[in-house]
Amino acid sequence: MIHGFINLYKPLSWTSHDCVARVRRVLNTKKVGHGGRLDPLATGVLPLAVGRATRLLQYLPEGKAYRATVRFGVTTSTDDLEGDIVQQKPAAHLTQLAIEAVLPKFIGTLNQVPPMYSAIQVEGKRLYDLARKGKTIEVPTRQVVIHSLTVTGWQAGEQPELTVEVVCGAGTYIRSLARDLGELIGTGATLAGLVRSHSSGFDLANSLSLEQLATAVEQGTFVPEPAGAAVAHMDAIALPLDLARRWQLGQKLTMQDVDPYIPPTVRQEQLVSPVRVLAAETDTFLGIGEFRVGLPTIAPAIPEIPVASLAAPKIFAPKRVFLPLG
Repeated sequence: MIHGFINLYKPLSWTSHDCVARVRRVLNTKKVGHGGRLDPLATGVLPLAVGRATRLLQYLPEGKAYRATVRFGVTTSTDDLEGDIVQQKPAAHLTQLAIEAVLPKFIGTLNQVPPMYSAIQVEGKRLYDLARKGKTIEVPTRQVVIHSLTVTGWQAGEQPELTVEVVCGAGTYIRSLARDLGELIGTGATLAGLVRSHSSGFDLANSLSLEQLATAVEQGTFVPEPAGAAVAHMDAIALPLDLARRWQLGQKLTMQDVDPYIPPTVRQEQLVSPVRVLAAETDTFLGIGEFRVGLPTIAPAIPEIPVASLAAPKIFAPKRVFLPLG
């Protein structure tokens, strides 16, 4: 059984689910999940977790980067070229400088309306399912973060195109960014091309195509990205053998047990964030642990006990055991 991550290059016209299904067949396993879906018309980095690594998807580092091509003078039903054209008009008067002048308005923390054709659920229904049935509802806004927008290309014409590098946080829709940029500039716009160059710690330069993966598996040379390396951005606690074994068995350790092994970086976080658990002797990654407060059901009304002491961590418990004993 394979346990780890794959930095997969998603090809054009494939859905993220298509890629997961193909990798399941190639690896002959059902335990494959992705770390952030990509639209069919997008290509690039699609992080995949295999085996026990699927337990760790939520702990991958945040941050994504895209190379997006925005076409002005065209609006579509899906905010990309996959949809029907809603409006089309000449935009030859636009210049690169005019668009660059408004880009700062899209940097920072924004309220963004996702595309109607998206996987977001509203009242238990996927938006794209509602859209395909012809139902229109008010799409709720969501807060997103765009760290930077860097123009790397410009093609003039009746429907000019801008190529821009986008560095953003999770949940940002580049289709919505293209649509909103077109609305602000006054010509309308749609997303004409998208490549994800970075996602959750994985880079495009090191990605693996489906064909390369299949060949490596067939030749017996495939080695997944180590799970421990994928979450190396997290603080860690290294436990001695006896405590590590108890933790792997699902036991909750007392603060007295683990206190000598808590590094200063973890203490600075006030013991609130999940941490990696390592075997001290070998530096082997064992999984994710967390400090739990362990408050009583009803806090005792004893004035001489400060509230802060009741909220202090009481135990160190397994959150996701990656490497079980046996």
